[in-house]
Amino acid sequence: MIEKNTHLPFPKPFCLAFLVLLMVLPVFAQETPELKIGGALRFNYNLSSWKEGQKKRGGDFGYDMFRINAEAAYKGIFLNAEYRLYSEGFGGGFLKQGWVGYNFNEQDKIHIGLTQVPFGIQQYNSHNWFFNLSYYVGMEDDHDMGVKYLHSGEKIEYQLAFFKNAEELRFGNNTETSPNRYSYDITGRNKEVNQINGKIVYKFGKEAAHRLGVSLEYGGLYNLDTEEMGDHAAFAAHYEITKGKWNGKAQFITASHNPENAQGESRDVVAMAAYGAPYEVASDFKMYSLGISRNVPVTWGPVSNVQFYNDFGYMQKEALGFTDSYMNVTGVLVSAGSVYMYIDYAAGYNHSWLGGNFVDDFSKGNPDAKWEARFNINIGYYF
Repeated sequence: MIEKNTHLPFPKPFCLAFLVLLMVLPVFAQETPELKIGGALRFNYNLSSWKEGQKKRGGDFGYDMFRINAEAAYKGIFLNAEYRLYSEGFGGGFLKQGWVGYNFNEQDKIHIGLTQVPFGIQQYNSHNWFFNLSYYVGMEDDHDMGVKYLHSGEKIEYQLAFFKNAEELRFGNNTETSPNRYSYDITGRNKEVNQINGKIVYKFGKEAAHRLGVSLEYGGLYNLDTEEMGDHAAFAAHYEITKGKWNGKAQFITASHNPENAQGESRDVVAMAAYGAPYEVASDFKMYSLGISRNVPVTWGPVSNVQFYNDFGYMQKEALGFTDSYMNVTGVLVSAGSVYMYIDYAAGYNHSWLGGNFVDDFSKGNPDAKWEARFNINIGYYF
């Protein structure tokens, strides 16, 4: 009898080769350590269409997040870290990113640690405070634990990465992944392991105004009950244009998850979590997104720029009987020195954070759902 292969073949040699690489890296002559400390404090006002009590009192205004950023460099090795502190109801404190890196030259570098997954339009596939639908399924501004190689040429950019797993906060033998995290990852009885990513972008036009790219992702899903390895895969085609004061983003994603769940458990959904709260996501889906923005320079006292934008996302679920999800955000970003204020009208249909029942809006959904909306103002001082 042939046993199922429960371990992907590449992790051990990959890691050994990487350790050897670190040992032979040349050392720059930089003898003076450099350190930069920054951060942000943000507050949030929101008024939601589905919250009757909140509407009667005119919305709520309160604490959003405090963060600390640290950048350091010494003898050619540099560090980038960001720690965020949210309220207890949104997961409390956790590391958004934290990695060490090395620049081989002006075009080539390497990152090790909790670093952004090279997939789709980066840094964000959106302009607004809410992100786009891709964020809520782990495919926008995602960060995982691994190693990433980056090349940035005049016409071609590419990134290659291996991620051992998502942020691991509990190191038990069969411990579920903690939901207290910034970016969405697989949680529950499955764990993301041994993931490889590749992304390439072709830049063309004056000042590389056009960015056309594709991204690939493949990795394992280790099930804690069956102790067997499933897998997941995703592909994205993306295009971004910056022309004067205009910016546009268009992206297509197809993704599939194949967990080796215990008998009787559905394989049409996977559990994902961030900000301390898990929910279900359809295992197989296609996603379409389109965003546009325009900057308007102004001289209104401390206000120097106003950016208008609209971001749209559509999630087409593959499982029979599942209802699709939509999201649209129209808003404006006001920049005044170190203060940035997002004013958004975010509307969602079968969207966990926009009026849904949260648990299964991104999986089976509700065919009788209606569009809900949230008016949101986020004010942040960045230092």
